[in-house]
Amino acid sequence: MKYAAKRIAMLLVTMVIVSLLAFVAFDLISGDPATAMLGTAATPEKVAALRAELGLDRPLLVRYGEWLVGFFTGNLGISYSYGQPVWELISSKVLVTLVLSLMSFVLIVAVSIPLGLRSAVGGGKLEGVRDGVRTVINQLCMAVPPFFTGILLSWLFGTVLHWFIHGQFPGFAHDPLGSLGYLLFAAISLAIPRIAMTTRMLRGTIREELQKDYVRTAISRGNDRKGVLRRHVLKNSLVVTVTFLAQTMAEIVAGSIVVEQVFAIPGLGRMLVASISSRDYPTVQAIVVILAFWVVLAGTVADLINQRIDPRLRLGGRPV
Repeated sequence: MKYAAKRIAMLLVTMVIVSLLAFVAFDLISGDPATAMLGTAATPEKVAALRAELGLDRPLLVRYGEWLVGFFTGNLGISYSYGQPVWELISSKVLVTLVLSLMSFVLIVAVSIPLGLRSAVGGGKLEGVRDGVRTVINQLCMAVPPFFTGILLSWLFGTVLHWFIHGQFPGFAHDPLGSLGYLLFAAISLAIPRIAMTTRMLRGTIREELQKDYVRTAISRGNDRKGVLRRHVLKNSLVVTVTFLAQTMAEIVAGSIVVEQVFAIPGLGRMLVASISSRDYPTVQAIVVILAFWVVLAGTVADLINQRIDPRLRLGGRPV
């Protein structure tokens, strides 16, 4: 419990630091939201009045303190561009991006772990040929960026096969199953390079573990090789795998911003790009903190899982 409480406390501290950096960065960036909102009608008097109305004339730390209190109480401020509460504006988009990220993550785990195990323990006369083919396919999948894969999938399944209509996302409120089907192709494009990376990492980790003395000793004493693999080798490989999957979740969140543009998905990525262009800083700050929270949360969950797998990590030790 102490370890979990420590990790959660570190998560909260990290989020405060991330939110402060985001707040300061957007305050220092060139361009004035008030000027952007007024457009051609901007005059020094009108800009000064609007800055006062928006609270932009107050000290930075005062504004940050108010924003931080509002964030933890569910008040993310008012969007400069839409004049609506930020949470009402992005709540449905948070759900879309969250589902897309989780779908991609599930695909990565469901496909890469069996492939990694199979390629690590495979054998036979043709194993060298199979290994070479796997390596070529892995390199190809890692080299192709998700946005390009997304373009190909959108063309094939949207334009040619008409399995979905590009740009017409039904929304979970109206058609949950149709929304999941629409997001599936984007999730696949996000997952493909990470599946290749995870498979390669898991294969290397398991093969390295199989060369250790305790494995050879267990097998020489008559233990079933598959049993040793399942009970010992796989368990000892999980710490590295879980940590790698936590990093993968961070990559998925970053990649979803681009892939949402390709598939015209109304998620946080599209809203983030539009808000940066219009200098809608309250919306941008909220989205950045939410995305950062997912990344930090994934790392925290990975640490908690790893310390359950290997209790030595709680004491600062390293798995052998």
